[in-house]
Amino acid sequence: MYVIIVGCGRVGSGMAKQLVDEGHDVVVVDEDPSSFRLLGGGFPGHCLVGAALDWDVLRQAGIEGADAFASATDGDNTNIVCALIAWRAFEVPCAIARVYDPLRARVFAKHGLHTICPTEQARVMMMDAVHACPISTTGE
Repeated sequence: MYVIIVGCGRVGSGMAKQLVDEGHDVVVVDEDPSSFRLLGGGFPGHCLVGAALDWDVLRQAGIEGADAFASATDGDNTNIVCALIAWRAFEVPCAIARVYDPLRARVFAKHGLHTICPTEQARVMMMDAVHACPISTTGE
């Protein structure tokens, strides 16, 4: 599988390392060249410095042949637009956007874009943990 990941922070770099360990071809795109240090030495994938909103950068990354595209920058707007470009303009079959705002994540998901909302996932997990807490009914 050929995967393009936008954003080389903790999520993007972690995905990239796992995907190459699984034998996939990976290109990581980030505007900050120092972010690639999170990949560690000897990363066998490709690193591309540039703005993923730039179609020329996406073409350099090989978007025409990508099987999957994940946008995991710290900006909801960037992630949404990048994933929409990959999905709609370049017809990448699997395009995913990390979206922190639960309302935005739901709106774009309702229109077919695959979104991951860590804010909503954390809320659900924390509610589950609260509900699992032992509660004293004796007032002690």
